Amino acid sequence: MTSFTDIAVETTGHVALIEIRRPPLNFFDISLIQQIANALDEIDANPEIRATVLAAQGKAFCAGANFGDPKRQEIEAKAAQGDPADSLGQIGHLYIEAVRIFRAKKPIIAAVHGAAIGGGLGLAVSADFRITCPEARFSANFTKLGFHPGFGLTVTLPELIGQNNAELMFYTSRRITGEDAVKMGLANELVPLNEVRSAALRLAREIAECSPLGLLSTRATMRAGLAERVMEATEHELAEQTRLRATEDFKEGVKATEERRAANFQGR
Repeated sequence: MTSFTDIAVETTGHVALIEIRRPPLNFFDISLIQQIANALDEIDANPEIRATVLAAQGKAFCAGANFGDPKRQEIEAKAAQGDPADSLGQIGHLYIEAVRIFRAKKPIIAAVHGAAIGGGLGLAVSADFRITCPEARFSANFTKLGFHPGFGLTVTLPELIGQNNAELMFYTSRRITGEDAVKMGLANELVPLNEVRSAALRLAREIAECSPLGLLSTRATMRAGLAERVMEATEHELAEQTRLRATEDFKEGVKATEERRAANFQGR
């Protein structure tokens, strides 16, 4: 298995564990998503592995993109001046890597022990199953940022929890507790915080007891066309995010989030 910079991959028997190592909040960027996709490619190529657990160090599973990162702010400033190496193009590359995750062939269980926010929610939802705890928080917080949902969530979230529940999460940007996530079908199992990873590994081992060829065949049927639907969705999401990123409301949403206050949106 390749050595990665921001993730670690371990295998035990027929189960692989991918651990995100950017604590405490595990903010993502293109590199992190690419590393996860690369690890999944290697897992697919290993006939001994039948299921994967995606977990994380720190207090959050993945708190999304770090809009307060000075490097990102520098990129934003260049983008405002028309620099071709802007962050919008970077988002496009990010989504190319994200679609690769949806093309993975073997079952994935996300161990969501803390916040899964924005694109972090998109990453959690890319898995087949989610094990969580009362302390976890799930949020599609894009509209609180003056933004449009991304990471294929406009396809994956409605398919998982129903159109109206997805609309509720998108329109309010509210944080969903672990208990409510299980009730609405956003997560599959609720366990104590210190048991999230072990419960995810237990489910992975249960899956791995089944026929590997049967698993591959059945999962291919159940997720047929999903990667293509996500790819089409991210093209539209990117166009909307590009448009909204240029607005005053987006700047205000990011600033308000950083300052932990209610945003004063003006609709422009």
